[in-house]
Amino acid sequence: MLDKTDDISVAADSWLAQFEDALAKPDDGSLKALFHPGSYWRDVLALSWNVQTINGAEAILKELQAHAGHAAPSGFSVDPDRAAPRKVTRAGTSAIEAIFKFETRQGRGDGILRLIPDAADGNRLKAWTLLTALEELKGFEEQLGIARPRGSAYSRDFRGPNWHDLRKAAAEYADHDPTVLVIGGGQSGLCIAARLKQLQVDTLIVDREARIGDNWRNRYHALTLHNQVQVNHLPYMPFPPNWPVYIPKDKLANWFEAYVESMELNFWTGTEFEGGSYDEQEGRWTVMLRRADGSKRTMHPRHVVLATGVSGIPSLPDIPGLKDFSGTVMHSSRYTDGEEWAGKTALVIGTGNSGHDIAQDLHSSGANVTLVQRSSTLIVSIEPSAQLVYAPYNEGTLDDNDLIASSMPLALARKSHAMTAERSKELDQELLDGLARVGFKLDFGEDNTGWQFKYLTRGGGYYFNVGCSDLIVSGAIALRQFLDIESFAADGARMKSGETLAADLIVLATGYKRQEELVRKLFGEEVADRVGTIWGFGDEQELRNMYRRTGQPGLWFIAGGLAQCRIGSKVLALQIKAIEEGLLPRVAS
Repeated sequence: MLDKTDDISVAADSWLAQFEDALAKPDDGSLKALFHPGSYWRDVLALSWNVQTINGAEAILKELQAHAGHAAPSGFSVDPDRAAPRKVTRAGTSAIEAIFKFETRQGRGDGILRLIPDAADGNRLKAWTLLTALEELKGFEEQLGIARPRGSAYSRDFRGPNWHDLRKAAAEYADHDPTVLVIGGGQSGLCIAARLKQLQVDTLIVDREARIGDNWRNRYHALTLHNQVQVNHLPYMPFPPNWPVYIPKDKLANWFEAYVESMELNFWTGTEFEGGSYDEQEGRWTVMLRRADGSKRTMHPRHVVLATGVSGIPSLPDIPGLKDFSGTVMHSSRYTDGEEWAGKTALVIGTGNSGHDIAQDLHSSGANVTLVQRSSTLIVSIEPSAQLVYAPYNEGTLDDNDLIASSMPLALARKSHAMTAERSKELDQELLDGLARVGFKLDFGEDNTGWQFKYLTRGGGYYFNVGCSDLIVSGAIALRQFLDIESFAADGARMKSGETLAADLIVLATGYKRQEELVRKLFGEEVADRVGTIWGFGDEQELRNMYRRTGQPGLWFIAGGLAQCRIGSKVLALQIKAIEEGLLPRVAS
């Protein structure tokens, strides 16, 4: 057994060596002795070809015994090219943290080991958390750096097609279909298409917008990202170092265009995905696309990736009397700018990020605004409180930080976020007290886990304060509760008190329907039933049906912010490549 030592590199190297030896003979008891009784193992495709978290030494031993034989993991060692082993505090626990590398029969992997003393065993250091993550498939490595393509198809053949000719032919799909069809050209679609491109999997993105980036460009005028630039890089092509901390929507949209061109991604704009069906025998989809000119194209991809985001179909609640309102009613997804509402009166229903930002934009344009709260909302100041969860990204390399983010088991992540949320409340106490004083209903997420877990479980329900909360506290933007509205009439909202809130505009910042509804619309009831719930956490302590196999062969989902898509796209792309190369069966066992 590993003795306690002050040399953290020796401690990490020694544990990894013992782990490799124990994996080769998992039945002799030495493997279990390496894990703390309250330990966690998170495997991301490396040994199990699954994305899963296992809790407790007994369960970890059983799972490792099930997979070590066929995966044949070996070569475990601290990675000299990554951050050196160090002492850290994660989820309130002090631990030795080391980044390591290893190999399996089919691939190469990265991992993170965290060691803590076991008080019940003489304070010997044992694994508290272990991440094993597949990095690349042997024989199908990405063509990067010194392995970059040489361009032999066009660089020396003066009579053949040049680079532009080949790119044009590839993107037209005149005589073939893509292996993968990606629906949606936002950050999710770009990330997975770029990953697949590097793995030489033929991929086409389709998006109904007229221009690449319009999914951001066409949103409301004042929008900027609410998390900082260092978190949000796309794969392979980081933002320039002189970019602003908070990226404006149009700047990001233009970057998406440049990214598609630079990464040589095949992208059809103005293209509506009308639906599809799956042929179990052929292992292919039949899908219908409608182009901008009205023409239709039938394709037969082997995989369809739904990259339409967490926010899909707008949710339009059935509000009594709203159909009688004689003014303008619009969902927040259709709102662009407040200038035309200067001097007029607006009700914004919903107090998430969109509701607050739209209310503030209308107010700054000279409108008289009332924000209507439907349910309690988590409020956190954009700085420093909202950025506390991204603290690891302020130092170290992006690759190391992504691996650290991937390594935290759900239970520990929840604990860590609860601690961060408590710190956020302390920093924002004056603002929160002011909001409570004017009747704003506050919450801090399930079990006080903060804004990010609200996003991961329900896709919203919070606001990063960039000024609107202060306007509510001061009374510059009025606040009403939806429960106090009796119904709507031609001139506005009838309150239960008998008062009328007159309005020219009503904005429904009421969120979006769950992704299951979009699956049902595009693929029908049977496929929707096979897939089941999307987003939120399931029994495996992972996001349901996200970045991994679903109940429907050939159908995949990717969504989230830029950082989440950057990390998840690698996991998804490796699975698709493995299936295409016969390393994984088409249908999960």
